[in-house]
Amino acid sequence: MCDDFHGTVEWENFLAGMKKVFPDRPIVDLDNKDPIFHVLYDLENRFQVPGAQALFPPYSIYEYDGFEAKWRGIYDDKGRVIVAICHNMDLGDAWEWSDDPHYPERYASLAYRIAMNYFIYDLTQ
Repeated sequence: MCDDFHGTVEWENFLAGMKKVFPDRPIVDLDNKDPIFHVLYDLENRFQVPGAQALFPPYSIYEYDGFEAKWRGIYDDKGRVIVAICHNMDLGDAWEWSDDPHYPERYASLAYRIAMNYFIYDLTQ
């Protein structure tokens, strides 16, 4: 699972690295109906999960030009997600800051649900 990279410049750096790891596998947008979003929780209504910068002025839910959350992945030959890509969000910060009363619960809750789905998906595919 790849997380906590934002905007066009960081996407291009990520893409260059992934092309070295999986040169023949395309990165695709994950459809809302993909099983990874329905293993434990039904997560068709996902939204951008900000990092800790949402706690401090100027209270932004995005970084750089990463205005829109992107749920992408790389599939294997059997149609299973082998790389889950969470671009323009920071699920790790949501987990880290989830006990802070200033970090919005809705972001932390979604981050945990996504993690549980990814874990269960990984263990059952």
